[in-house]
Amino acid sequence: MKNKIIWGAFLCFIASASWGAMFPVANSAFNAIDPFYFTLIRYVSVTIVLVVLLWWKEGKQAFRLEKRGLSLWFFGTMAFVVYNLFIFWGQDLMGEPGVMVASISEAMMPMISIVIVWVMNRHKPHGITLTFVFTAFIGVMLVITKGDLRSFLTATDDIIPSLFIFLAVVGWVIYTMGGNHFSEWSALRYSTLSCLLGTITACVVVSIVTLTGYISVPTTAVLQTVTPHMLFMIIFPGIIALLGWNVGVRILSPLNGLLFINFVPVTTLVISFVQGYQLTIFDYLGTVFIIASLVGNNLFLRVQQKRKDEARQYKKQSIQPA
Repeated sequence: MKNKIIWGAFLCFIASASWGAMFPVANSAFNAIDPFYFTLIRYVSVTIVLVVLLWWKEGKQAFRLEKRGLSLWFFGTMAFVVYNLFIFWGQDLMGEPGVMVASISEAMMPMISIVIVWVMNRHKPHGITLTFVFTAFIGVMLVITKGDLRSFLTATDDIIPSLFIFLAVVGWVIYTMGGNHFSEWSALRYSTLSCLLGTITACVVVSIVTLTGYISVPTTAVLQTVTPHMLFMIIFPGIIALLGWNVGVRILSPLNGLLFINFVPVTTLVISFVQGYQLTIFDYLGTVFIIASLVGNNLFLRVQQKRKDEARQYKKQSIQPA
């Protein structure tokens, strides 16, 4: 049991660290290639690998959609079109500051999921949780505005990319929540089929954008330049992180797994510092706000769950006949 928990923690750590590293790596690649084709080539490759893995492990019957193709397509589009295209497009438009903005926004996913559940289910979170959500929001704003909110609000060049990144993060949260509708499927099957349908949609979107002249098909020289970046993105944030996270969370539980999201902005900070990016005090302070909020809310939820379990156990014992 202990070895299984260690394995789950290792998988969640590798996934989170990989997601934190992908933003500096992508930023370097954007000097040669646009985020649209960078994302498309990456996930076409990931899809091929996942399809082969699923066929080998579960057979051709695992590819049956079971009249749930529309749901799979929707959740796949949220993840592999809305999230992956928008987050890197927004990052690229913002330039160097977009690295930390994208990373910090991804670390906001647990808090955004709380708000989405509140809106959809009309179930208001505890006041303490809302306090942590607000604190995390302050942290995000510190990183995005660099402490100058007035200048940010008058600079549309920053507002629009920030909106893209926000929509991207919401898209991934919706995709993650969609996994609950396929709980009887393996993590590999849900990941593969949603990735396949989402990537097909991404192909259509990128083709349309190419026809408008906004982007162009990358040349062979460009592809050779970004090959090291692409290999990293395919192997680590793509295959290993996607599958490793789903498996790790099932071992540790979502409550424990969410703690590892803290490593996303931390990894980005470390790599950005090593690469010589000019990080500001607001980047560091905002990251601290986010991490403190995530850890604080996680600990609060643990206390709440413990109290519920104790109350349930007490009630069970009190109704037992003497």
